[in-house]
This record gives sequence, C-alpha cells and structure tokens, in this order.
Amino acid sequence: MRFTTPALCDEFAGKQHLQIAEPTFHAFGGVKSFSGRITTVKVFEDSVLLRSVLQEKVDDRVLVVDGGGSHRCALVGGELARLACDNGWRGMIIYGCIRDSLEIAQLPIGIRALHTHPLNAHVRGGGDRDQLITFAGVNFRSGHYLYADEDGIVVADDRLL
Repeated sequence: MRFTTPALCDEFAGKQHLQIAEPTFHAFGGVKSFSGRITTVKVFEDSVLLRSVLQEKVDDRVLVVDGGGSHRCALVGGELARLACDNGWRGMIIYGCIRDSLEIAQLPIGIRALHTHPLNAHVRGGGDRDQLITFAGVNFRSGHYLYADEDGIVVADDRLL
C-alpha cells in the first residue's frame, strides 16, 4: 500500500479523527513507510513482554511501545527486530531507545524510536499490554490504525486505506 502522511492528512482531516505525533522520533529499519493495526505495550527498561508479543504471528500489525521515554537502555535490538520481521510485524513505534541500529537498518521493518543506546534492557517480566498509552501528543489504542513515513506518524480510529 502506497501512501504519504501529508496526503492522508489532506484527504481525511475533518472527515476522520486523526492524531498526529509530535516530531520526536528517528527512523530506523529498512522500511521507511509502514502502516497497520496497533497493538500497545507499556514497559519500563524491560524487554520480556516485548519478546512475548513479538513472538506472535500477525498480519497488518504495528507495535506501539511506551517505554517511558527512557534513555538509559535499549528496549529493542537486532534480535527482537528480526523476530518481529519473521512473525509479520510491519513496524514499531518505541518511546524509548533501540540498539544494533546498523543491523536493524538492513531489516524489512519500519521502526521509529527516540535514540540509540548500547545497553540492553533488563529481563524482569513487567509491563502491560493492550491498554491506552499516551506519548508524543497521541493517545494510542490497540485496534486503531497507524501510518508512518518520512514526514510523520498519523493515527486514526479506523483504517484509512
């Protein structure tokens, strides 16, 4: 599916409830434009729940991760990004950091994150799934739709395309 977020805004603003994320994310991954139905996860410096969710086989899904904006470790590295690709995830929005950015750049997935950090996340097992999470001026809900490209991130209650 080809789209641009500016074209989506031009076509659907006023017709659909659109939310546009503040421009705080950097692009990682080999895919610059991606979209899909949202699954939400909230964790803090812990990757156990992320691994569990990314192990699920999915179609047309984007994982939105509220990592609390932490800059003290990376929530996703090359191994988890590969796992996401293998299981059909189209992309991830990470309110936190990633690592292995050169490896991730070669993978067929779109990832937006705050920054990179070399230290891996903890393995404790906390977190929540499929709850409303809010960051970058957007309320992300599981089941809503996300569209991301080089110009931004747009979230809609319903599928736009």
